[in-house]
Amino acid sequence: MESLQNDIKQLIIDTLNLEETAVDDIDSNAPLFGDDGLGLDSIDALELGLAVKKRYSVVLSAENEAMRQHFYSVATLAAFIASQNPGHSA
Repeated sequence: MESLQNDIKQLIIDTLNLEETAVDDIDSNAPLFGDDGLGLDSIDALELGLAVKKRYSVVLSAENEAMRQHFYSVATLAAFIASQNPGHSA
């Protein structure tokens, strides 16, 4: 799962142009959104959602309240991706 989490961190960095951020700078359990964690906003959420959908071929639904929980942190996002596509669990 650590490999998937690192892949997601790199995807976040690449997708959102966070050039000054390294994979090791992102805490897997910290919130992605809001002031407590990475500090992403709603536009970042849209871009990240599209990148995740494209990279991991998962189905995302903005109408699904659980989706917010899946995107809480890198760890929760990795667990969601692994549950939708077991080939990405490594």
